[in-house]
Amino acid sequence: MPEIVPDIASVYPPDQVTLREVGLRDGLQMVTTWPSTKGKIDWIRQEYEAGIRHFEVGSFLPRDRYPVFGDIDALIATVGALPGAHCAGLSPNKKGSEIGFASGIPEIHCVISATEAHNQANLRRSQDATLREIAEICALRDQLQSPPLIGVGIAMSFGCSIAGKVAPRAVLKLAEQCFEMGVDMVSIADTVGFAGPRQVAHLAGAMRKLAGNRPFGVHLHDTRGMGLANAAAALGQGVQVLDASLGGLGGCPAAPRATGNIVMEDLVFLCQTEGFDTRVDLEKLIRVRKVLEHEMPGEPLYGSLAKVGLPRWAGLQPASETKTTKT
Repeated sequence: MPEIVPDIASVYPPDQVTLREVGLRDGLQMVTTWPSTKGKIDWIRQEYEAGIRHFEVGSFLPRDRYPVFGDIDALIATVGALPGAHCAGLSPNKKGSEIGFASGIPEIHCVISATEAHNQANLRRSQDATLREIAEICALRDQLQSPPLIGVGIAMSFGCSIAGKVAPRAVLKLAEQCFEMGVDMVSIADTVGFAGPRQVAHLAGAMRKLAGNRPFGVHLHDTRGMGLANAAAALGQGVQVLDASLGGLGGCPAAPRATGNIVMEDLVFLCQTEGFDTRVDLEKLIRVRKVLEHEMPGEPLYGSLAKVGLPRWAGLQPASETKTTKT
């Protein structure tokens, strides 16, 4: 069982940007084939060797209905055995969180949608009911001797494929409610890739003020080709956690025509060109794609860097000119 680290500053340092691999959860929820447990473990270990340290390893869902996440305990153990690595798992409800608490995972990630329509489609309950359940999950966590971190992602923060436009104030209100009930970190998600850089910068800047000394995250999809531009906008507003997936895997079952997350390899390159020290070996990271190609030969992989390769000067940034990034 991995050691639980309740101090969020040690997991998400306030002076660093953390890049979180979400391919093992978000990236696999819509695929027709998925990696074997051995393939997933190889994926984690090889990304770790490339420099990635944060992994979302699956969801706490009924194993008979969602076999793709049936090996989450093995992945929790895998990440827990890697020095300095950290993992999280998605919980759709209170029951899932109780299973997560028993697993010893160091972080449980809950979700609420910015619109009532998507919340009903995704979770089959109201926003108010979801908020009450998140409060109950936080209360249960507070009773534990070694509590995990609790994060909440606000889906459809930049526009909803069902309800349309989303007012930033509605997202900020949900985030404030989550923080008030004891959530450790809130992430805003462009679930279907509606956002542009100005919109991301505006909401991320407001989240920075609201979060204060707590971390906040941004979860971006590249549905309309704006993912990296939006990531750059979030970096400019002091985001502390950015999600991405190897090969751009991902999507949302409750969001029609939504495609994958931003590509981890391309995001690392963006951070490096912006002067952040990612401590990631991009050549090694690109090679991890071979695991996905072998385990999921029919699934499309995305990413520009994997197609054209690294420029000759890549990785030669002087240390004095880099900012700190934790992956």
